[in-house]
This record gives sequence, structure tokens and C-alpha cells, in this order.
Amino acid sequence: MLVKRTAGERIFDIINAFILIILCIVCIYPMLYVVFASFSDPIELMKHRGLLLWPLGNPTIEGYKLVFQNPSITNGYKNTIIYVVAGTAINIFMTSLGAYVLSRKNVLWRNLMMFIVTFTMFFSGGMIPTYLLVKNLNMLNTRWAILIPGAISTYNMIIMRTSFAAIPDSLEESAKMDGANDFIVLFRIILPLSTAVLAVMVLFYGVGHWNAWFNAMIYLRDRNLFPLQLILREILLANDLQSMSDVGNLVGGAAMQAGTDVVYFARELVKYCTIVVATVPILALYPFLQKYFVKGVMIGSLKE
Repeated sequence: MLVKRTAGERIFDIINAFILIILCIVCIYPMLYVVFASFSDPIELMKHRGLLLWPLGNPTIEGYKLVFQNPSITNGYKNTIIYVVAGTAINIFMTSLGAYVLSRKNVLWRNLMMFIVTFTMFFSGGMIPTYLLVKNLNMLNTRWAILIPGAISTYNMIIMRTSFAAIPDSLEESAKMDGANDFIVLFRIILPLSTAVLAVMVLFYGVGHWNAWFNAMIYLRDRNLFPLQLILREILLANDLQSMSDVGNLVGGAAMQAGTDVVYFARELVKYCTIVVATVPILALYPFLQKYFVKGVMIGSLKE
């Protein structure tokens, strides 16, 4: 049966919808601007003022060609994929172990360990002690400097711990009566029943590794180990393109003679293309995990 809505409720819905539409535009338009600008003619882009709702001039992919001709981009992609896959696997493994231990009611000193773990969320050792620790472990300028220090997130472990604690103890008791140990209980019973929260953890950790650049800037000196986001940062902060000949190929020799403004917008075009190249893969992953997102967070954040 349809419930009759009052005038105040209808006005609220209209205002709420209007605000949400404005928020969507504010969030989505900058992304669309970058995408449209990346396919635009740099000369037309230089002349354009105002909103950008479609690629300007004849759509071009020359900016993307320049991006993929840069060996640092392809190498950065390879390194980022390694960091995302290996790092997320390490994160999920370590977080699952910690969450399982802290979710068991019969673990000795469980509350004390939980206090110590939670304490680290608010008080950390700081950047310099962490750097010295990584240095003394001989992990500087290696992939391990990116993978090991962030092997576990306290916040994510607490979410997963709460999810594990909501699973009935009778399942664990039945498995142990059949001779199962804790590893079998965790990997064959607990984790298969926690696919929603696991998907959310994979998303959280994967996005974190994909966007990470600060640790790489601190711990890595070998450019062959740089992730994509650090390469992107260098391109966005660079004062020149790969070479003047690259700019000439992009905007044409006649345009090169028109002045430095065209060269500037050619650089901007390559920057837009680089941003798209670095952003689209992780955006493409989200729709496949979206159905688990709300469910997983709710399961992991509410105590039974």
C-alpha cells in the first residue's frame, strides 16, 4: 500500500535530490574535464575558456602516444602492479591472522593486545625512526621497503576482527572436534564466510598501494623500482616535456613558432593523459567490488 507523503516530505526529497545532484557534478566534472582535455587539440585547449563538455577540435590520441612512449610509464605500471598484487596479498594474509587471533575469546591477554594494537592508531614511531628501522633491516632501495612496513593496517584489522567475531563459535568447535587446527579453521571456515569484508579489504589495500608514492620517494633511489604514482608526480612537477621534438610532433612545427603558450598547453595535454592512464585502471576495478562494499563495511563495523 502506498503511503501518502506530506508536502514537507516531498519538499525535503526535492531539496535532498538537488543537493545530491550538485555534489555529483562537483565530484564528477573535474574527472570529465581531465578526460576531455586529454583528447583535445592543444591549440584549441589553449584558446578555450569556460566549461569543457567535449574534446576540443579534432580529438587526438597523440598525448597518449607520448605517454606510452615514455619507458618510465610502462616500467612504473609494471612496478605498481607488482606492489598492488604482492602488497595486497601480504596485507590480507597478515590482517587475517591478526584479526583471527584477536577475535577468539579464549586467547590469553587478548584485551591487552587489543589495547596495544589500538594504541598504534594514535601514536606511531614517526618518520625518522621508521626510516632508520627500514635502513637497519637493509630494505632501503628494495621492493620490501614498500611491502613490509605497511603489511597491516590497524583500522582494517579491527573491521575484520569484528566480522570474524560475528561468526558463530559452534562452527569452530565442530571443526576442532573433527581434528582441525587454527589454520584450517581460519582458511577453510572463517575466510570463506567473510567474502564481503575480504572484498572490501582488497579494495582498501589495493587502492592504497595503487595511489602510494610517498614511501617510494623516501625509501627508493633506483628509478627502475619507482611506482606509477611517483612517475606521475615527476611528470606533473616537471618543467618540460620529454623533449622539444616531442612537443613539435604533438602540436606541429607551425604551432611551435607561435610561441611558448602552445608548448605549455602541449605539456598540459600530456599531464592530462598521464592522469587518465594512472586513474582509469583502479576506477575500472570498483564496479566489480561495489556490491560487497556496503555489506562488508556494515558486517565489519557492527558487533553482534
